[in-house]
Amino acid sequence: MDVDEFVSENKPQEGGSPFQLENSKLLDIAVDGSVVAKAGSMVAYDGDLSFTGSSNAEGGITGFIKSKATSEGTPVMNVEGSGHLYLADQGKEVQIMELDADESISVNGNDVLAFESQVDYSISTIGSVSGTSAGGLTNVFLEGPGSIAITTHGSPLVLTPPIKTDPQATVAWSANNSPSSSVNRSLSDMIGQSSGERYQLEFTNPDGFVVVQPYEEGNPAQQQ
Repeated sequence: MDVDEFVSENKPQEGGSPFQLENSKLLDIAVDGSVVAKAGSMVAYDGDLSFTGSSNAEGGITGFIKSKATSEGTPVMNVEGSGHLYLADQGKEVQIMELDADESISVNGNDVLAFESQVDYSISTIGSVSGTSAGGLTNVFLEGPGSIAITTHGSPLVLTPPIKTDPQATVAWSANNSPSSSVNRSLSDMIGQSSGERYQLEFTNPDGFVVVQPYEEGNPAQQQ
């Protein structure tokens, strides 16, 4: 194709909701007020936007979403003003959800890309997973109304409990379905104790759902 065709086919789409996909890996947010986004995810913006954040790990969602399992954090930023904000995260697929009032979801801290400022949030750590001294995995509880965007390595799979999942492949779950940790010793005997597949999250509420991805974000059992 010539240059004009290239520009025409790849320019931003117009209209739509405040959160919309330009492609499967690029999120376009029409900011009119404020949103919260993962720091480092901005690839471009237009209009009059300001960015603020904190490096304080104890600052919660306005600072770091702290992951005790990996001793790493997910810094986030508040974006205020009017304009378009374009976000991406290491080539991961972007999934947009619209939460109604009192509708909620729990998301792995590393997989939260952005959410509207009116979405309520809290941070929690599930019980010890993988037997590491660092403890459990940190998740962000998001409650509507409002738009949220999460990321997955590849296309997600949504499963109905009862189900057991690899913690490093688990992206999110419905808020009515808090998991417990489980150890499968037959898996450790078969593939070795260093494998993260020895440890699972166990979900039991058939009225809920669990989101997994075809990728393990890291093996906490190997990070002791």
